[in-house]
Amino acid sequence: MADSRGVPRRVVIMGAAGRDFHNFNVVFRADPTVRVVAFTATQIPGIAGRRYPASLAGPLYPDGIAIEEETELEAICRREQVDEVVFAYSDVRHETVMHAGSRALAMGADFRILGPGATMLVAACPVIAISATRTGCGKSQTARWLSRHLRATGLRVAVVRHPMPYGDLERQRSQRFASREDLDVAECTIEEREEYEPHIAAGSVVFAGVDYAEVLAQAEREADVIVWDGGNNDFPFYRPDLHIVLTDTLRSADAAAYHPGEATLRMADVVVLAKVNAASDEQVVETEIRARALNSRAAVVRAASPVTLDSAEQVRGRRVLVVDDGPTLTHGGLPFGAGYSAAVEAGALVVDPLPYVDEEIQAVLRRYPHVKSVLPALGYGPSQLAALERSIAASPVDFVISGTPIDLAALVHVPQPILRARYEFADAGEPTLGSIVDAKLRDLGLLAR
Repeated sequence: MADSRGVPRRVVIMGAAGRDFHNFNVVFRADPTVRVVAFTATQIPGIAGRRYPASLAGPLYPDGIAIEEETELEAICRREQVDEVVFAYSDVRHETVMHAGSRALAMGADFRILGPGATMLVAACPVIAISATRTGCGKSQTARWLSRHLRATGLRVAVVRHPMPYGDLERQRSQRFASREDLDVAECTIEEREEYEPHIAAGSVVFAGVDYAEVLAQAEREADVIVWDGGNNDFPFYRPDLHIVLTDTLRSADAAAYHPGEATLRMADVVVLAKVNAASDEQVVETEIRARALNSRAAVVRAASPVTLDSAEQVRGRRVLVVDDGPTLTHGGLPFGAGYSAAVEAGALVVDPLPYVDEEIQAVLRRYPHVKSVLPALGYGPSQLAALERSIAASPVDFVISGTPIDLAALVHVPQPILRARYEFADAGEPTLGSIVDAKLRDLGLLAR
């Protein structure tokens, strides 16, 4: 809203190249009473210093919008005489959000978080959304399971993935991926491939991008139902007809400690207690008690995340380097993922990667000192991918065990054989997730009663 003189309010959006762009597109882009003077960037390397292009920003922003480092927030507020700071990224502790709020308030600005009512788009077809309380709960394998389950009923399914626009934003406005060649043409990073490639391998078409109204219009043309595959612990961009939220039985306290994971859990229609096969009975019970305290109306199901390793018998007693999913280890906060679990179960000797890691990867790992026994699959650009390749090649091991969801051997050329470890979704009790999904499909008229 403009001030009493009709001067537009000056706004900064704090983000990480995802939720921030969506909030701008939906809420601010066409509002003449507001001028977004900058985005700030964190979590993702290489975003700051760029501009949100004019072609995406719209006619009110003929020069586009600057993207600056979050560390410069105070300087931006002073320089641009900012009236309001909007917080728009995910998987951060509650106190992190309020530290950001305190920085904004100290500059005299208002501080705001936009909610689902203001930012969710309404689809023309039903939407089933997968979210989680933290990165690394198991959203990806659950979304893959869901898309297969829906296709088995004869429905046309479009998977829409939470944004990961790390390249040319104009080219990534609205994207469709039906093959690995599509990923190559789009020059997708490892982090993008980790989310898109497994869906493609499972037979799904994936839609993603920057402008999620355009993404939605494209997906709707090919779908009877949309699966929203969420990122981090964010709530969906599309209003779901069924909202499934995972919470990690190995990290039960995190459900009420992170933004916006707590809000997402409170919104859920179905809460999935994830990784019950790796947790103790006490951890599972504690997680369910915490979940029901936050959301007493949701159905609760238990799910396992069984891990399999290619040619597991080859690695018993052999030296291995483990490469695990990058976001799960970094801002997800986990010390290891599927690859490490598979290596230990197979009796391999896991080699500490840190003495052999390239300096570019070392620079990232210094921000995440909890990561010690495995190498994150970092590859936000060609330089980082090359550094990952050098790090793997330099490790004195017999095998590499890859816990990243992609075919790592297709991207890095190293002397060691690469074996893949995979997590999958599996029901672990009653009610099953499938029974709940089928009941909803019948309610929506998509499945015969």
